[in-house]
Amino acid sequence: MILKYLALTSLIVLYSLMFIGGYVSSAGLGLTCPDWPLCPSGLFPTEQYLIEWTHRTVAATAGALIIATAVGCWFTKNSNKHIKLTGTLAGIFVVTQIALGALVIDLKLQALLVAIHLGIGILLFAMVLLTTLFAFRLGKTTIQTKL
Repeated sequence: MILKYLALTSLIVLYSLMFIGGYVSSAGLGLTCPDWPLCPSGLFPTEQYLIEWTHRTVAATAGALIIATAVGCWFTKNSNKHIKLTGTLAGIFVVTQIALGALVIDLKLQALLVAIHLGIGILLFAMVLLTTLFAFRLGKTTIQTKL
């Protein structure tokens, strides 16, 4: 039962992250915080770094939730191969996203890396969505009918 709500929370936080990331990208704020993982002001941002810092903080939260969901998929008693596959892929994609995010900042927003970051983000969202759907189907019995 906890896996359902962990997966749903991961999905909501990831969607929020994608929304904030879209804003950061479209507003041209991607390099307002030129260091990674922390901004020049340290752990707590000054006003000029607030938006990019928020994106990174939500990303760290989403990453932790997605990894926890992936682990939960393997340790939930009645989980099947579908939820294990999507949960594992989500875990792999989130680690990839973290590495790409650091690379995007380090290489000053190279267009190809930004596009790959977006593409992996969409794949990550799809895997988290499927994991959430599979989690809500766990434990439900199917009714067999004869025609």
